[in-house]
Amino acid sequence: MPGTSGSGEGGAADGAAGGGADAGAPGELRRTLTFRDLLVYGLLFIAPMAPVGIFGTLQARSHGAVTVVYLVATVAMACTASSYAQMVRVAPRAGSVYAYARAGLGEGAGFVAGWMAMLDYLLIPAVAYLFSGIALHALVPAVHPWVWTALAVVVTTLLNLAGVRTAARVGFAVLAMEIVVLAVFVVSAVVVLIVHGAQRGWTAPLTGEGGFSAGAVLSAVSVAVLSYLGFDAIASFAEEAGGGADRVARALLTCLVVAGVLFAVQTYLAALLMPMSAADLAARPAEQGTAFYTTVDSAVGGWLHALVAVSKAVGAAFAALAGQAAAGRLLFAMARDRRLPGAMSKVDAASGAPRRALLGAALVTLVAAVGAARRDDGLDQLSSIVNVGALTAFGLLHASVLGWFWIRGRRGDRGRGRSRAPGDGAPSVLWHAVVPLLGLAVVIAVVVEASATAQLVGGVWLVAGLVVLAVQYGGRARAGGARG
Repeated sequence: MPGTSGSGEGGAADGAAGGGADAGAPGELRRTLTFRDLLVYGLLFIAPMAPVGIFGTLQARSHGAVTVVYLVATVAMACTASSYAQMVRVAPRAGSVYAYARAGLGEGAGFVAGWMAMLDYLLIPAVAYLFSGIALHALVPAVHPWVWTALAVVVTTLLNLAGVRTAARVGFAVLAMEIVVLAVFVVSAVVVLIVHGAQRGWTAPLTGEGGFSAGAVLSAVSVAVLSYLGFDAIASFAEEAGGGADRVARALLTCLVVAGVLFAVQTYLAALLMPMSAADLAARPAEQGTAFYTTVDSAVGGWLHALVAVSKAVGAAFAALAGQAAAGRLLFAMARDRRLPGAMSKVDAASGAPRRALLGAALVTLVAAVGAARRDDGLDQLSSIVNVGALTAFGLLHASVLGWFWIRGRRGDRGRGRSRAPGDGAPSVLWHAVVPLLGLAVVIAVVVEASATAQLVGGVWLVAGLVVLAVQYGGRARAGGARG
């Protein structure tokens, strides 16, 4: 894809984003992350076995074509990855979509994008912590879920406060464990298929059972794309990546491709081994959530069920670690631009981490996760309100590509006296128009399919953000009038 080297509004080349120095300074993060570190953060947040929980739902919705659902979902999310790759080169700053919308659409849109992303960057880790707490409680029933949940928050917060490299090293070990468990499942499934054969035709996960239905597949894709939420966290570390924006863009695209391959392989094998048909599964919605584990039990044995469950329990806590780290960078970036309290823009001299922003994110997540853990329906309630914030931010990301490459960038961002870099060239119709428009269409389709509760919470959060933005603009106008 064509790259850009121009500076976005908010200063792609400003001090915090540039410099290349390893030493931190007030308000400046350290460039210490390698390509592997970025990939680890993205895959941790996504989770290599993310389809486990929704495998049954997708199998039922797609009439058995679950693997093609993930192939289509990967292509659909590639539009979002492309837009991230374009904009991270325009505005290589912490804050991700907040910085990109600010560059491509203006400060107001940037605030709204950051505000909406904040909702999910704080709540998705809360869901992951709670899932971890519930899973660990199932393994050790004597300890209440809220205790495990709080412990997971404390441990991962301490790792994030120790510095982005320390957290990345520990995260790599956890990710390696998850990959090993997935590999055990793949090998076991292949052995069972060789010895006992498949429960259905070898092409059924691609063509469906009883015929292919494009409508059914697209309906399932609207759910499957939620498995990829989190890969965009990589962009939040743009100011901490050695090698700059190009390395971040490459990590984003690589993460999406790796996740897509892992998802397709595991769902293909599980679909071949699943003991009941997609039609039977659709008629038993209560069994859809555990369909993957049911398949593992019947085809391989309870030992693999237990291994996958432990992997998911530990992996969820460290998915939250990556999410909390991304949330901290978003709060840090917005505070640095005086959109949030300035105290959160401070960087710890010893660790190079935005300590106060991380603690703020951890506190909100802790309250949400522990509060939900003390309710019987806490996981359902918390899960039902996430995702719309991130999807709205994705929509503004795609609009930012259109805004920057066709309007603001072409006119040289005259409002701030900056001009486009010499090598930028003319915008590409494919990468800067067709792809973001397709990505925007996918986002709209998924938001429409979201639960009514998620849409309501997202709408209320959006209105609250617009009120905050109006108050900020009003305060600035009054301050300007007083100075005049």
